[in-house]
Amino acid sequence: MAKPYASELARLQETLRWASSIDIESLIIAVKTAALSPLSAIGSGGSLTAAHALAALHQAFTGKLGLVQTPLEAANANLDTSVSQWLLSAGGSNVDINAAAVSLIEREHRQVAVMCGRPGSPITEICERHPFVDLLLFPPPAGKDGFLATNSLLGFSALLARAYTSAFNPNASWEGVTSTVEPYGDTSSGQVQSWRNAAEGIWARSTTIVLYGPSTKIGAVDLESKFTEAALGVVQPADYRNFAHGRHHWLAKRGQDTSILAFVTDEDRAIADRTLALIPSEIPIARLEVSGHGPAALLGSLLAALHVTGWAGLARGIDPGQPGVPDFGRKLYHLNLPRMGRQKASEVRAKYVNAAIERKTGEPIRRLEERKTLPHWQDALTAFIGQLQSTTFGGVVLDYDGTVVDTRHRFQPARPEIVAELERIAKSDATLAIATGRGVSVRKDLRFVLPEELWSRVIIGYYNGAMIGTLSDDSVPDGTDEVCPELKELAEAFATSDELAGSAKQTNRRYQITLEPRQFMAENRLWDIAHQLILRIGCREAIVTRSSHSVDIIASGVSKTNVIDLVRERCSGGQLLTIGDRGRWPGNDYDLLNAPIGLSVDEVSVDPVTCWNLAEPGQRGIEVTRKYLQALEAVDGGLRFREGTFL
Repeated sequence: MAKPYASELARLQETLRWASSIDIESLIIAVKTAALSPLSAIGSGGSLTAAHALAALHQAFTGKLGLVQTPLEAANANLDTSVSQWLLSAGGSNVDINAAAVSLIEREHRQVAVMCGRPGSPITEICERHPFVDLLLFPPPAGKDGFLATNSLLGFSALLARAYTSAFNPNASWEGVTSTVEPYGDTSSGQVQSWRNAAEGIWARSTTIVLYGPSTKIGAVDLESKFTEAALGVVQPADYRNFAHGRHHWLAKRGQDTSILAFVTDEDRAIADRTLALIPSEIPIARLEVSGHGPAALLGSLLAALHVTGWAGLARGIDPGQPGVPDFGRKLYHLNLPRMGRQKASEVRAKYVNAAIERKTGEPIRRLEERKTLPHWQDALTAFIGQLQSTTFGGVVLDYDGTVVDTRHRFQPARPEIVAELERIAKSDATLAIATGRGVSVRKDLRFVLPEELWSRVIIGYYNGAMIGTLSDDSVPDGTDEVCPELKELAEAFATSDELAGSAKQTNRRYQITLEPRQFMAENRLWDIAHQLILRIGCREAIVTRSSHSVDIIASGVSKTNVIDLVRERCSGGQLLTIGDRGRWPGNDYDLLNAPIGLSVDEVSVDPVTCWNLAEPGQRGIEVTRKYLQALEAVDGGLRFREGTFL
């Protein structure tokens, strides 16, 4: 329901304080993941302004490209799946953002994140069916916006600015940002009144050219959106230099109907002064001074835009919060997208097959058809599925992080639905084993969720198979921090490295050195530094693997295949099923999933014989693990996949 616009402006300070005080750890983790790649920010209406804020913050803090798209553009774009896809929606119910979410999830981008302000909305229900999605729920204290996005837009933008600042500039003071912008949320403050006085002379003109610098683009974008949506007038946004490339000609022909509103910060004051000095004297100019830089200027320009919208409404007799919506407008908003009819069984099967092959090859099906290589991969997949369906497994060996527990919550116990399947397998004739890069923490977590009577039936391979024992064995792992002679020189080199000083945490174990970034660092960066030091001291026997959170340097002869060998001995040489998430070299499950029958819940190797991911399109991680395990049924001598498990 529409609200008076003034009532929404009255809650801006409340929204800013909320965005500065709530727990945003999940958002910080998500932006750190996003920082590994370019990002596409997606939104409609007011959320499109928030998408511009996200893209600007991503570029400023990570140095990687930030692209802004509408849902229609995103659903039809053919971007590489390494691009992080972020969808922003305050209400989470419009058909466009939901259709884009489904499309991007099914394409299995490395990261899909959804930022929403309403629990239980259609888009959150979509996310809950696909647990790998980063669902970021932040209901603003002001509740649902009126006709125009106000507090939700400010809240989302402030939360994102705070998250990026916290993740990538921890030495900066967020309090410094809030102290600068919080007065802008008060309609009676001196700063806001100075803006209002500056803008008084521009409302007699129907067109407003909004000039901005790099840090105030968000304010200009939002003014164009709000003036158009509430029919307040025509806004033409342009940065100071793009205005000089032909856009100034509008003033020559239509100057009598046009005014200028200019955002000015310390960063762009010189170019702003020189530009505005050349504007013909008969053109009214509103100069809005915005303090601060970076996130403070971004949020300051947005707050200015929110106030300017209200003043324009007063001058033109339109309440921007209640402008009235025509009947055809409601019909346009609720226009249904084309729906697919019920899919035939053959179409469903083709969808699964194509998804598996595209994961394996990294190529779209149409390209494989053009190269005439598709039949090769179809035959390889058919052979692998045939082997899966015809084999009785004497043991199941699983990776832990990313397979049994979600990597984002890896220090929490496994979810009940996964635990139930682990219990069922442990009670069968098959042997259950876990192969992990971690140590005693995994033993503690598994003991917490599994009944004690099963501990002796579960094998754990710690530190990538360096130490192996049953879950009931207190002596494994031994926890020593003294590395073996083979890794001793390398451990000392890491500890005294200038490249790693302060940026990475080093944990030594007997047969493994683990490096984890103390603050954000791209996976490739830590990997490159580790290799550089290994080559420098000439330690050629060490093996280097990586997971989503660390780089592990392990002694020669240490491998998760050690766990496979032990389990195979226990089941008298019977066939084993291995399951993990990092099957692509140099992932730490490459050896594990290179076994004759290896199933991935995420990344796969290029080997056509094994290490396939047979999940339904749009799923990965622990949900896929659950479905794999759920499909195994106990038989004499072990476990078999139920008939028809894999289409």
